[in-house]
Amino acid sequence: MTYEEAVQKINARLKFGIKPGLEHIGRLMAELGNPQDKLQFVHVAGTNGKGTTCALISSVLRKAGYRTGLYTSPYVTDFRERFQINGEMIPQDELLDELNKVAPLVDKLADEGIIITEFELITAIAFQWFADRGCDIVVLEVGLGGRFDATNIIKTPLAAVIASISLDHTAILGDTVEQIAFEKCGILKKGGHAVLYPDQKPGVIDVVKKNAAERGCDLVIPSLSEIREVSADLRGVDLEYHGLPLHLPFIGAHQEKNALTALTAINVLRERGLQIPDSAVQEGFAAAKLPARMEIFGEHPLMLLDGGHNPGCAAALADVLKRYLPGRRLVGVMGMMADKDSHTALSILAPLFSAVLTLTPDNPRSLPAPELADRAREFCPDSHPMTDRALALQTARELAGPDGAVIVCGSFYLAGELRPYLESLDKK
Repeated sequence: MTYEEAVQKINARLKFGIKPGLEHIGRLMAELGNPQDKLQFVHVAGTNGKGTTCALISSVLRKAGYRTGLYTSPYVTDFRERFQINGEMIPQDELLDELNKVAPLVDKLADEGIIITEFELITAIAFQWFADRGCDIVVLEVGLGGRFDATNIIKTPLAAVIASISLDHTAILGDTVEQIAFEKCGILKKGGHAVLYPDQKPGVIDVVKKNAAERGCDLVIPSLSEIREVSADLRGVDLEYHGLPLHLPFIGAHQEKNALTALTAINVLRERGLQIPDSAVQEGFAAAKLPARMEIFGEHPLMLLDGGHNPGCAAALADVLKRYLPGRRLVGVMGMMADKDSHTALSILAPLFSAVLTLTPDNPRSLPAPELADRAREFCPDSHPMTDRALALQTARELAGPDGAVIVCGSFYLAGELRPYLESLDKK
């Protein structure tokens, strides 16, 4: 089996389980000898900001000298982005090796009527690889929700982190932020230690406090007064945290709050015995990387790539555009999934654009470009569907002009498809 065949084999699994729960992933991990029980974790749930929080914490832990695993989703351009140790993706041959260990057990369980989903399989591979490679600690991002997410098969983590909560995946998680918060609280375990993103709706805070108290879980909610912005531009933000100067290579007020969440989690890890000097925090923050989260390419015109796909992400992007690109001619290149709240996202972003070009991401759940363009015209009359990716970017650049900006947004699937084009343009 080649690497490409391996990825196809993994992707061929069911997306979601026939019934929610941890029984199936529990059976699979037991067959593997429960490698996850040999590891220590920082477990991160939330609607938005999980990726940033994970990137910052893992980067700091690496700089502190810990062999650090990182498990995230979705990937942007390479499937192997999901599995990293010390910032390096899993080698293709090692992914094949791990799949060859896990796949026969998946087949064995199938014979018993237990169907392992795609995410369960990927999670099992990750746990096995991290254990095989002797990770000191793993930063583990929840895939969906928390309570029934496959990652929640782990025992009490060193720290559980709940990032910003808003409406997303409402058909699965619930249609209020309180219901969604309850699902995220599934990662809080008896006697554990937890951190909550500081800027939440009151109902979310109430739900998290209640669940933490019921489980005897020590909960920390940082205060926004603990962190101060010193200066900021499109390339990053200089911060001060309790007198410690930090450079954050991500932009947006929401990223500063994500940074505060990560810093609070790092303090919890210090209290749990990890040796993390301030110098590691400074170096880790400065070195953190995160593709397709308000990522900047080029200058004339500037090109911004963001994979955010829900109203919360759209609002954060809109804030960045208003703050950092006022008065510029902005052209949107957008693609979205049909199951996302495109109307709200468009109502937030499209009025900021002088023109919108729509594309259909290469995914069965995609909203067709003509339909997205039709919806966009309510907020930006100059909206048109496109089919050719390179032509769409070229057209957007021409419409924006050298002093304008092209904003690629709406979907991580679209971001993954267009990022190589943006990188090639950036090098010209």
